[in-house]
Amino acid sequence: MSSEMREDLREPALISPLSEEISLRRASELINSSISSSYSILSFPTKWQLIRDKLEQLNSNLAAAADGNSSTDNSALTAFLKPMITTLNDIQMLADRCSDETYSGGKLLMRSNLDAVSSRLELIIKHLTQIYASAILSRSQAIVLTRPAVGANREDMRFYVKDLFSRLRIGDLDMRSQALTILKEILHEDQKYVRIVVLETTDSISLLVNFLEFGDMGIQEKAAGAVSVIASFDSYKGALVTGGAIAPLVRALEMGSEVGKEEAAQALRKLTENSDNVWSVAAHGGVTVLLKLCGNADSSGELIGLACNILRNLSSVEEIKKFMVEQGAVSAFTELLKSKEETIQIHALELLCAMALEDASLGHMVVGEGVIEPLMKLLDPNSSYSLKAREVALRATELFFFSSIDLINVLMGCGFLDRVLFFLKNGEISTQESGLKIVCHLCEIYEEAKKVMGDAGFMAELVKLLEAKSFEVRELAAEVLCCMVPVQRNCRSFIQDDHSVNQILRLLNPDEEKSVTNKLLLSILMSLANSSNGRRKILASGYINHLEKLAEADVVDAKKIIKRLSSNRFRSILSGIWSL
Repeated sequence: MSSEMREDLREPALISPLSEEISLRRASELINSSISSSYSILSFPTKWQLIRDKLEQLNSNLAAAADGNSSTDNSALTAFLKPMITTLNDIQMLADRCSDETYSGGKLLMRSNLDAVSSRLELIIKHLTQIYASAILSRSQAIVLTRPAVGANREDMRFYVKDLFSRLRIGDLDMRSQALTILKEILHEDQKYVRIVVLETTDSISLLVNFLEFGDMGIQEKAAGAVSVIASFDSYKGALVTGGAIAPLVRALEMGSEVGKEEAAQALRKLTENSDNVWSVAAHGGVTVLLKLCGNADSSGELIGLACNILRNLSSVEEIKKFMVEQGAVSAFTELLKSKEETIQIHALELLCAMALEDASLGHMVVGEGVIEPLMKLLDPNSSYSLKAREVALRATELFFFSSIDLINVLMGCGFLDRVLFFLKNGEISTQESGLKIVCHLCEIYEEAKKVMGDAGFMAELVKLLEAKSFEVRELAAEVLCCMVPVQRNCRSFIQDDHSVNQILRLLNPDEEKSVTNKLLLSILMSLANSSNGRRKILASGYINHLEKLAEADVVDAKKIIKRLSSNRFRSILSGIWSL
């Protein structure tokens, strides 16, 4: 569609009956003149024949549409007079140049210009055909169709969609607004409508894309809402992209109303889930617009959250992520962590984590921007943050600070382990699981952390978690204990607690010889059996028979522990059935 026609769609001209009559007459004169001139043109004969055929069809349709309207205020018809006359003037100008063969710019450019006006003619003809056929020339003449019931046959649904798009093409502002409202509703209601709109309705996507830049904000908002619904379906995202939806969506995100921005952001979030569309958003200035939006204090939490999600999708491309960093994304989103709205903090933190994943230098940059203070606030047991906020903060802490011993020491100096221990004692299962994964990782990379955790009272809490309802929590607790108990001072402390040693033996399951949990518990007992005090506590347990049964079942670690218990002074306590 030409820029003139797009402009005309934004602000339909108010033309008096007299000016309309003059314009119709002028259009007819131009058509006849162009048809007549085209016969004498020798160059590009095929293209001029095609243009001539379309001019004749246009003349016929123009007369039919005008005759079919009894109203003196034909807003639907007059809406296309200006672009129609502009196109006809362009055709006459091209005819004059071809007649005297003055191809300004060369034959290639002339060929392109002829193709362009031919396409514009085709679009005008389609619109005039719809005006003539639809009988929706004014609001007073409109017949409002009843929406098909749920489960209606496809033909009824298709007919209803066709009627809606007729109203969108030629209706007044109120009619278009109502049609877009209904369109969004039915797209939500049944996926069949989405297919009919995208695949079976002529120019549907181009029309919705044009409405994204309509002069009326309400129309923009509703068009963006309809586009957002279509973008929810992977099968139809390509139609939106090839239809040119991304550029106007970015502009709506920059200059639209608050509702329009949110609808546009929803659509872009869904479109950028496909990495092929990421570059297109960036190429149309989307990164700058999104960063500016996030830095705007007037932006709603919902809008900032959507913008963060889009930027997260964009950051999957390394070059775009680098551009984001150059534009100050790290400092901007670290600042958002100080927001009073928890949702904004969560979205900003998730974005920073996504950007820093597998990028240690960027993680250090985030730490340098002062991320530790807001993280410790999110993990403060006395605060009222949600479960999700805690879990995101725990994951972020691991990602940003576990890359070096120095950063780990900084973290531990801020009371991080005390916070994790609190959540192991009082948190929900998911928070406990997140905390256990983190301390397990910490034990693997930093020996000193095991001693600090032992002194802080982690082992007693880990023993309690061996009976948690969650299998994952039980197994992770056993894994962390396996890392901690071999440390000499931790082992002494563990042995002094009669309950802990007894609990390990009690939880051994003789009926599950090869279970992971059994293997971990046996590993803990192996460490305890290295000392005489540990062996005494094991032998004194009322659940020593669990260990014996596993040894009888040829579980290697159980047999090794029994061998240690059977040596020297302990040998007489047990039967001599062990041949090792």
